[in-house]
This record gives sequence, structure tokens and C-alpha cells, in this order.
Amino acid sequence: MPSPALIFDLDGTLVDTAPDLLEATNAVMASRGLPRIPPATLRHMVGFGARSLIEQAMEAVGQAVTAEDLPPLLDVFMAHYRSHIADGSVIFPGVMETLTALQAQGTRLAVLTNKPQELADKLLPAIGLDHFFAEVYGAGRMSYVKPDARIFHDVVRDVGGSDGGAVMIGDSITDLKTAQAAGVPCILLSYGYTPIPARDLGADIVLDDFAELPQALRTLGVL
Repeated sequence: MPSPALIFDLDGTLVDTAPDLLEATNAVMASRGLPRIPPATLRHMVGFGARSLIEQAMEAVGQAVTAEDLPPLLDVFMAHYRSHIADGSVIFPGVMETLTALQAQGTRLAVLTNKPQELADKLLPAIGLDHFFAEVYGAGRMSYVKPDARIFHDVVRDVGGSDGGAVMIGDSITDLKTAQAAGVPCILLSYGYTPIPARDLGADIVLDDFAELPQALRTLGVL
């Protein structure tokens, strides 16, 4: 059997990046003299990009954000996040050990994220995961992003796999839609950033523990 191509989302799947994303959001709030948003309030807002985080945080304190407001606020967010990209972010339990085992089996591993390419390229070595992945596709590498099936096909091709043995592994509706568009199975992790529970999204398999991934792949007939 050819080695499977396992394509992973990043934020909310491999790494809990919420702490640093929330600190960047609160840097935006501070720049406007607005109160900090508590982590419990902000965490469910993660997963839809910096623009969405800023808009939701402002809305939470009763502040509207105009199209003219956004560019300077995004500049504050990005400057803070670049400088603190792995201060509070942590690898989810079971990820390091499971990726090590999968890599030892000759499995082809890649990251497909809508995080900007420069930030994905900065985060992975900072957190100690870069050596697992032959390819990292972030937003901006191509002119299209998830859930466009083309970017899934691109990363599978570049990692040396085939769609027939590929799986999308993520935490959100975007990852599921990517898999559906590409015609491949989808495994979701329940601990991610989706506002709708992962079990309600319709993935092939939903896991509570990343360490259960090899068994899930065997269930799908991939391993």
C-alpha cells in the first residue's frame, strides 16, 4: 500500500495558538484605550482570521469597526503577533508522539492552513514541529485557500502522495469542506476552535485525543 498523505490543519489541530492570538487582539484593544477581553470570552472567536477576531472583540465592548478602521488595527495585531508568536502557544497533547510514530512509518505529512504563510513558517520552528512536515501551505502561497479543493490537491502532489490515499485532519467546518471538495476523508479533533461542536459537522471521524489518530486512520483503511 502506498504511504498515505496526511494533511493537517495547524491552529486548533496541532497547536493551541489561542493564547498568543488573544494577546494580539488585546494589543489592538489597548491601542484604542479599550478594556481587555477575557480569554474565556475571546477563545471561541479564534479560527476565522485576524480581521474576524478584531471585529468580534470590538463588538463585545460595543464598538463598531469600519472598513477604514481595519487596516491600522490589523497592523497592530500583526506586529504584536509576529513578535510573540509562540509565547503562550503550546502543542496539543499527543501530537509530538503521534507525529513521530507516523513519520517513522514513512507516512507523508504536510500542513495546510489558512494562517498566512509567513506566520505558519515562523510558528512551526518556534514550537518545534517543523521537522515533521515536507510541505507547509499557508494563505498567500497560492491565490486560493481552504476550502478550495485545488490547494488540497497541490499540497498532496507536492508531498508526493495521491488523493486516493490522502486524509484531511483538522478541527473546523473549513477543514471538512476542504475534504468534501477534494473527495477525501476528513478527521476532526473535538478540542479545536469551531463554534459548532465538531461532532455536529458531519466528519468521517471525530477524535477527542490526537493520540487516537493512528487507529482512526486504520479504521478508514489508510494505514
